[in-house]
Amino acid sequence: MKKIEAIIRKSQFDDVKKALHKIEVNFFSYWDVTGVGNEKQGHVYRGISYSTSDIQRRYLSIVISDEFLEKTVNTILDAAYTGNVGDGKIFVSEISDAYRIRTKENGSAGIN
Repeated sequence: MKKIEAIIRKSQFDDVKKALHKIEVNFFSYWDVTGVGNEKQGHVYRGISYSTSDIQRRYLSIVISDEFLEKTVNTILDAAYTGNVGDGKIFVSEISDAYRIRTKENGSAGIN
C-alpha cells in the first residue's frame, strides 16, 4: 500500500476531486493549509506589494493499493496542473498496514 500526500492550489481542488472520483478513488482526507513557497518576488497591485510566498493550499492524503499508484498520481498531476509557479507537490510513501475499525479487516481489504 502507498500513501499519497498532495499539496495543491485550492482553486484546482474541485477538478482534482472530480478526476479522482472518475478513476474510483472515492475516499481521501483533505484540509486547508498555508505554506511558504520558493517564489521570492511579490506582486504589486495599486502600488502595494503583496507576498506570493504565503499561499492558500489544500492538502490531500490518500491511501491506495500499490496497483493504483501510477494512475492516481497521474490523475492528480493532470488535474492540478496550471503551468504556473506554485502548482504544488506530490509525495509518495510506503504504508505497512491499514485496518478498518468496523470490520477489523486489514491490508488492502482495510482500505477498499
